[in-house]
Amino acid sequence: MTTELQPLRWAEWDAWFDTLDVAFGGVADAPERRAWWREVTEIDRMLAVRDGADTVATGGAFSFGLTVPGGAELPVAGVTAVGVLPTHRRRGVLRSMMRHQLTDIHERGEALAVLTASEPAIYGRFGYGVATQGMGMTVDTVRLAAPDLPGVDGVRLRLADPVAAVPDCERVYARLVPERPGMLARRPGWERQGVLDPESERNGAGTLQCVLAEVDGEVRGYARYAVKPEWERSGPCGQVTVRQIEALDPVVYAALWRYLFGIDLTASVAVRGRPVDDPLPHLVADQRRCQLGLQEALFIRPVDVGAALAARTYRTPVEVVLDVADDFCPWNAGRWRLSGDEKGAVCERTADPADLALSVRELGSAYLGGFSLATLAGAGRVRELRPGALAAAAPAFGSDVAPWLPHGF
Repeated sequence: MTTELQPLRWAEWDAWFDTLDVAFGGVADAPERRAWWREVTEIDRMLAVRDGADTVATGGAFSFGLTVPGGAELPVAGVTAVGVLPTHRRRGVLRSMMRHQLTDIHERGEALAVLTASEPAIYGRFGYGVATQGMGMTVDTVRLAAPDLPGVDGVRLRLADPVAAVPDCERVYARLVPERPGMLARRPGWERQGVLDPESERNGAGTLQCVLAEVDGEVRGYARYAVKPEWERSGPCGQVTVRQIEALDPVVYAALWRYLFGIDLTASVAVRGRPVDDPLPHLVADQRRCQLGLQEALFIRPVDVGAALAARTYRTPVEVVLDVADDFCPWNAGRWRLSGDEKGAVCERTADPADLALSVRELGSAYLGGFSLATLAGAGRVRELRPGALAAAAPAFGSDVAPWLPHGF
């Protein structure tokens, strides 16, 4: 077997995407989704591995802005479309592709690579650490009263065509991006991801619906959802599946949920991938009726340790020397002095003795404040070299709100 890693060309895109479909089980994307994928493809960031004339592996990245603690937007590489055909697995193809990609990201000046993982264990080998979680909820709307807050009756709700409402929804989303670490500033074309609605992906539900929430004529929130009708002998028991829900204030958020709870012919509302500190469980009387569950979401890989740590702010003052292990990107390995507070930070190489030792993977997990250095130390993944260093550094890396990935890529 002789394989060659090459940049993707537009003339080869269809064959490349077919390979990706096969690598993920052979279930072809719906035509609408495939067309959207082609539209948002950044061709200069896509890779193909070929064995002769055949494409046998794929990989690539999208360009996003990622909100980091403190509200700054950091340019990042959103790693995507990584797949290897079964005939070419366990032969170093993925490893060579990951090495090439991380080197390219470093040369582009992006301090972080981020991804969502179909198989999380794979990407830990390349320095990616899970940095955010998403919370799923299935709420019994028959037994629970709808959320209510003073002022909810003053929120005007109106149904809108999901596609026509995209500009209003994007304005709400854009205002929320700086407020929560992990949120993505989207490039043109990505606003349409949320309104893709192939019939093959509905799982028995109806067409996508959109409700806008207005206060004094201003759109301050929205929900996109679909209703799956179901019936029992005792009557209707359908489910509302919420695709996205965003609001600029608690009253509008409660008004949207009250509307979703009250949709006729349904008995439950299901939503996935919400922030772990989502208010909904506290807007209802019985959290046991919410069937809460967690799943990892965004994985982060520092590509330039110094630039990444200097790009965010810190919840409490911190002065710490980190001994970072990084076999895959050796330019990161060694000791770094981090000095920072809520106003900013500096992170530079140092020869001083280290206070904490960790790998770049743990640094990625702690970067947005979703996982504490103290928790990682309890798992044996961070070592304290100077007594007291962990107690001082761990709260500094925290975040007032949970980091959250709003959508996949």
